[in-house]
Amino acid sequence: MTDQTELDDVAVEDLAETETEKAAAESEEGADEAAAPKRKAASDADLFRQSEIAADYIEGLLDILDADGDIDELVSAGRPVVEVVGSRLQSLVGPRGATLEALQELTRLAIFKQTGEPSRLLLDVGGYRDQRRKELGALAKNAVEKVKQHGEAVKLEPMSAFERKCVHDVVNASAGVQSESEGVEPNRRIVVRPA
Repeated sequence: MTDQTELDDVAVEDLAETETEKAAAESEEGADEAAAPKRKAASDADLFRQSEIAADYIEGLLDILDADGDIDELVSAGRPVVEVVGSRLQSLVGPRGATLEALQELTRLAIFKQTGEPSRLLLDVGGYRDQRRKELGALAKNAVEKVKQHGEAVKLEPMSAFERKCVHDVVNASAGVQSESEGVEPNRRIVVRPA
């Protein structure tokens, strides 16, 4: 029962911590970093420590759910990453990754609770994010082609911050087009238009 209490404690963190996480998500989307509070860059050791904290949190959750999964913690592209691999983990991903996004936020709160620093942790379960990144790359290329062919803006479906970042990366690598996010969560979307 202690594990459940610890999960409940993390889930009811105060609003200030939630706002800190929202600011970190906006930074991921390519928001103006000058507007974000200045923090010293975390070392690889600090980032790896964050991934260890996250792995412990996820392991506790898997135990509560009586689910099996192998957990890998690493640092990639300057951010902590935790990957969970196993069968029957689809419930941790949920429809369109919604459960995975929520679990990632709870895990970031667990890190914040232990370190006092916001985290840019990336959590992946069953390779969902890699697969989704490929799908979004194809979607972005299709949108770029439509914009180039017709010369008109293309609005994409609402997406999570992770998904928008994947699309922005592909669009930004393409000449003659640009992208921007518009709207507010959970209906924030990308518009691709001629440059």
